[in-house]
Amino acid sequence: MAEEDDARVRILQSLRGKICEAKNLGPVSGPNRQRDLCTFCTISLDQEEVFRTKVFDKSVSPFYGEDFYFEIPRPFQCLSFYVYAKIVFQRELSVGKVSIRKDDLCKYSGKEHWFSLHPVDPNSEVQGKVHLEMRLNEVITENGSVGQHLVVRIIECQGLPLISGQNCDPYATVSLVGPPRHVHPQVTRSSSYSKKSNFQVEEEDIEKLEIKVDLWNNENLAQDVFLGETRVPVKILRNDHIHKAWYLLQPKGNGSKSKSDDLGSLRLKLTYIEDTVLPSACYTPLCNLLLKSPDVKPISASAAHILGDICRERYEAVLPMVRLLLHHNRFVPFVSAVAALELDNTQEANTIFRGNSLATRCIDDMMKIVGKNYLAVTLKPVIDEICESNKTCEIDPIKLKEGDNVEVNKENLQGYVQKVFSSITQSSSSCPPLMCDVFRSLRHLACKRFPADPHVQYSAVSSFVFLRFFAVAVLSPHSFQLRSHHPDPEISRTLTLISKTIQTLGSWGSLSKKLSSFKETYMYDFFKSFQEEKCIEKVKKFLDEISSNVSKESSGLEDAVVLKEGEVQKRGQGRKRLGKKNFKKRWLRVTNRELSYHKHKGKEALCIINVKNIQAVEKLDESAFNRKNMFQVVHSEKPLYVQAGNCVEASEWLEVLGQVSRCNEGRLATFHPSNYTSGAWQCCRSQSNNAPGCKPCTSVVVANLQLDIDCDRETERIFSLLSSNDTKLQNMEDACASMAVYQGPQREQEDYSKFTIQEPKETFQTLKQLRNVMEELQRQHNIRSDNTAQYGSLDNPIVGKTS
Repeated sequence: MAEEDDARVRILQSLRGKICEAKNLGPVSGPNRQRDLCTFCTISLDQEEVFRTKVFDKSVSPFYGEDFYFEIPRPFQCLSFYVYAKIVFQRELSVGKVSIRKDDLCKYSGKEHWFSLHPVDPNSEVQGKVHLEMRLNEVITENGSVGQHLVVRIIECQGLPLISGQNCDPYATVSLVGPPRHVHPQVTRSSSYSKKSNFQVEEEDIEKLEIKVDLWNNENLAQDVFLGETRVPVKILRNDHIHKAWYLLQPKGNGSKSKSDDLGSLRLKLTYIEDTVLPSACYTPLCNLLLKSPDVKPISASAAHILGDICRERYEAVLPMVRLLLHHNRFVPFVSAVAALELDNTQEANTIFRGNSLATRCIDDMMKIVGKNYLAVTLKPVIDEICESNKTCEIDPIKLKEGDNVEVNKENLQGYVQKVFSSITQSSSSCPPLMCDVFRSLRHLACKRFPADPHVQYSAVSSFVFLRFFAVAVLSPHSFQLRSHHPDPEISRTLTLISKTIQTLGSWGSLSKKLSSFKETYMYDFFKSFQEEKCIEKVKKFLDEISSNVSKESSGLEDAVVLKEGEVQKRGQGRKRLGKKNFKKRWLRVTNRELSYHKHKGKEALCIINVKNIQAVEKLDESAFNRKNMFQVVHSEKPLYVQAGNCVEASEWLEVLGQVSRCNEGRLATFHPSNYTSGAWQCCRSQSNNAPGCKPCTSVVVANLQLDIDCDRETERIFSLLSSNDTKLQNMEDACASMAVYQGPQREQEDYSKFTIQEPKETFQTLKQLRNVMEELQRQHNIRSDNTAQYGSLDNPIVGKTS
């Protein structure tokens, strides 16, 4: 089993982006006009909703500003963005949609684009695929002529949508379409997929006929729901008398678009990434080369620095490198060396760490990763209070609304600033040790570079912890998972004013310099209301505590960290004799200590399970309860059966619960993928409730739970970045070769100024090593990419009509 895991190739997909704004939203159906309604957006993979914004106030051009990121746990064909309007009785009406095929996502990656909204037609909202077997046999008819006998069999369907939260009850109609002749469609129900549909076909009609398969959901008393169709030309069976293939379901009329009114447009920013992650052994050479970077002299000749140099324009390029160094405890020596190089090129103490350099980008990313829980503990309570109390804090005379009292507003704002400032300056005991190690190193390096400046030791630290960490988190709490959605405009304005003040209070410099940083008179007057000397003492004490030479010692008791929480459907466990085993909404919450579920968010726990007692966390077959996206938590009592809201949520729950319990002593080797009912396990028919599982448990990819780092994936991302910048690597090699041969001024110096080359020979040697490991890694990719899925298979279904 371990060998199989070591040899497997993982296809990992992720989507990051932003729903920015809509413009000139058109009318919804009926008498309602968009200007009278509130709107929101959703994101769907095929037809499964995986993300939803909050509802925004009435506007024909709403600004959403919602960031999103999620792992995509399954194959998909289409990514769709829907705009909905809320009408009376909280009903939702579709305004329009943007649909992008998976193959086209790369065209829009990393940049903002405006997309026109198209109408939402229920008959075009299809997903799933159908497995068909078609056979064409030559037969002799009763009158002695030669004819063709066509047999169509539906083997199975997959990926059909949920109907009212449950799996649908599909049936199919199979018919021939083409020449104007009366052909009776034949019906195949889901309970008898093995039943064949038979047709007599004239030889001369074969070129003109199509096999049309329509899938419907059996609604019993209501009107049946169309699930999709597929059409296959009969002529493909001439040379292939037995044809088996998977076909993607298509909209009615094979996707013909109807004309509509102008529904407006949607501005989106998308970055879709698909990583083909090879077995760990393939990444060892590149990983080792990157991890020895802190020991390379000079640091500019190291592989990690070269990556940052050639990907200078791509901010996301640094992140996989930072994560890899963090996982292997090599981040502090690397960033210390890079910061020292930057300080060597800094001429004035008051400009220390001001630019967007490799050092500042590395430390920014580190703080976001390592300081996530620190921010939650320090800022989340006061941010929640600000967002929920909704006090007016506007102090700009121009922006005041009628009836506003500027003195009351100023008092509200001052109270919030004091709370945020106190939360920060009293939080040193919660600051992660790794952040303290980095701050201590920065302080030491700054003092060494500018020994005559007594303030530089503080400004080196405050420029990160206040300006780049706390102030940014206050300004955009949704980007740091402190709030689930982007704040509304009024709250956003309050947070902007607080962030500006916190930046200035935390910055290091004279009072006159701080006051001069405010361009607005009202901010100048507001800041003067704070007792500057007391604030300076608090900031100084805080900076001393998080950057002192004394290493922080663990108390031995790890704080409870909320790893994930959200609403789910939980199956009743029937603890009471007459207890119902039905599904109910519950709030599920997992920390590094316990798993609990509650009637509602914030209510007392109805059940608490110690994570040390979790024996397995596995997917549940859809057939168990006729529901998708279900998983089970096996522990010392009855299994906990849970249905997540969508495939993304289910994958995240499985990942977090698997990681938090992966080291438990009582973990099971096998599990039952179905439930125990009517005296037997439905998966293996074993009659004993205590029978060992019939399927091996999923092996958990070992990752740092708090940091959520998958080293193989990060190294694959680095390989992709290096490969996409191959031309720059070659230019850097040429620069090194030229500088090593010709001493003195270089004629092509402008070309080489893009790179940091201190020692050409050392840098050239590292570049050659990078080239060698990249070529070998590419060879491994080529070997494994030869086994591509056959067209028409489950993994590569046929789209639309075949030629």
